[in-house]
Parts: sequence; structure tokens; C-alpha cells
Amino acid sequence: MIHANPSYMRLVLFDIDGTLLSTGRAGADALLRALAETYGTTGPIERWSFGGKTDPQIVWELMTEAGVDPVVVEARFDAVIDRYLAHLEARMDPARIKLKPGVTPLLEALAAHPGVVLGLLTGNVVAGAELKLRSAGLWSYFTLGAYGSDHRHREHLPAIAASRAEELTGRRFAGKEIVIIGDTPNDVLCGRGLGCKAIAVATGSYGRDDLAAHDPDYCFADLSDTPAVVGAILA
Repeated sequence: MIHANPSYMRLVLFDIDGTLLSTGRAGADALLRALAETYGTTGPIERWSFGGKTDPQIVWELMTEAGVDPVVVEARFDAVIDRYLAHLEARMDPARIKLKPGVTPLLEALAAHPGVVLGLLTGNVVAGAELKLRSAGLWSYFTLGAYGSDHRHREHLPAIAASRAEELTGRRFAGKEIVIIGDTPNDVLCGRGLGCKAIAVATGSYGRDDLAAHDPDYCFADLSDTPAVVGAILA
């Protein structure tokens, strides 16, 4: 446990896909293979929006939309995730991974700040998150996280992350002390029940106008202006 420190001011939680990096469809291709092998169908995967959803939610929605019995979906869930992770690992060539603009300088600045605890809030299951971030050289920046493997629905993840941060630091983070950074409306909305600060970044499939329509506290085209983003986090 990190001893309680009154200088901790912000719990900063990053989404992964579309916010920190892109994997060149490695994740989608791995899931496609895993679904076909486990359930005999991929469902409507080519027209399905993955944005801001958890891995378990995506599997559930695709398979029930395809008409698979919900009992079968649940019974084979561990198997499909195991196959997904195996296919994802095989595709994690660092050459396929592209960091979004400004990510490394921003993480360096935040990691050096004594008032910041860096974490993840992502729909990826924890093993998938680690595979992607290790391949990108980013895993070591993050001390905790809340993942799709913790809960199927993203709106439950901020409370899980806050609880883990309290266990780690001895300090309870609340309201705007919790900062969620992501590229989808679900990232903006998931912490609203806790009063979290939402910082939207238009580096995924949603433009600034689309994101701004959901009233984030801040909205950036990308993360390349490190002083501005740090200022928004600490404001």
C-alpha cells in the first residue's frame, strides 16, 4: 500500500483503444476468430459498434443478436475470452500498434506529478489490456485499473477504480478528483453518477462535435498539447 499522502489530488483513468492507441484491427480480428470458433458465428460484427463497450458486453450483444441461446453464451464465455486472448497475443506485433498523438509526453508528465495516481478504465478484459499496453510500451505507467473483466457494464467501472485507488493510497477520491479520459460518449457518461470529471478526446471514431454534445468537462482534438491537458486534469 502507498501511504496516505495529502498531495494526491487526482485519480486519472485512461481508456485504451482509440484514446491511447490503435491496434490496426488486431482486437477485432482476434474476437472475430474467437467467436466463430466458440459459437459458430460472428454475429453482425462488421457493422457493430465496439466504441465504449466492454469485451463481455460486445460478446453478449453480438451473440444474442445472432440468435445464440443466452444460456449457451454464458456457458461458453470463458472459452471465447481464452481464444480471443490467444489470437490477440499472436497479433500483437508492435509494428501494428500506433500510439495516439501526445500520449507518451502526457503520461510522462502525469507520472512525474506527485498529485496524480494513474490508472485505466477500459472495456478490455485485464489480460487483453496488458497485452496491448505491454506491446506499446505503456503498461508500466499504470498502477491500477478497472476492466471489462470486472463488470460487463462500463458505468460500474469508475467506482471499482476508485475503490482500488483507496486501497492503494489510503485516500478516498471523489467527484472531480476522479478524471476519466476517453474517446467515446460512453467514456464521457460512465462516471457521471459519481460526479467524475470527463475529458473527451477525438482520436477514435467520434468527432469533437459528437463528443461535445455529451457535455464533457473538456474536449480535445488529441492529447498533443501536454500543458493544456494536464491543466484540464488538475483544474
